[in-house]
Amino acid sequence: MDTKEQLEAALKTAMKSGDDLQKRTLRMALSSIRFIEIEKGKPLDEIQVQAVLQKEVKSRQETIAEAQRANRPDLEAATRDEITVLEAFMPKQLLPDDLEALARQAINEVEATTPADMGKVMKTLMPRLQGRATGDQASAVVRKLLAG
Repeated sequence: MDTKEQLEAALKTAMKSGDDLQKRTLRMALSSIRFIEIEKGKPLDEIQVQAVLQKEVKSRQETIAEAQRANRPDLEAATRDEITVLEAFMPKQLLPDDLEALARQAINEVEATTPADMGKVMKTLMPRLQGRATGDQASAVVRKLLAG
């Protein structure tokens, strides 16, 4: 069962059980997926669905930062709960050492030696991460390895 089917099944379960948090969060995620499918005119593959979920999590992390600045612990807690719901459908995040190993492998493959080669490295590295690390995390590791 792919991630989109899992989200739909979890939404049905949440509706039956009356779990408002899960229901609201899953509806928003599925709505984002369907919007992009309509935009592209075709169903999303698994990697694209994971990218949408990662984007949803990132959006909520930004909401948490704004809630902290506005001194709104209630909004912050609710948003953290939504992130927890979404992360249940995402692949396990890479450990920093594993991310660094993948980055080193990509650097060696494209024979990168300077920070100017970062684009080539990222182009090789990102498909391998498949939602297990963010682009920000990957670029930070690559930048560190190329600089040092």
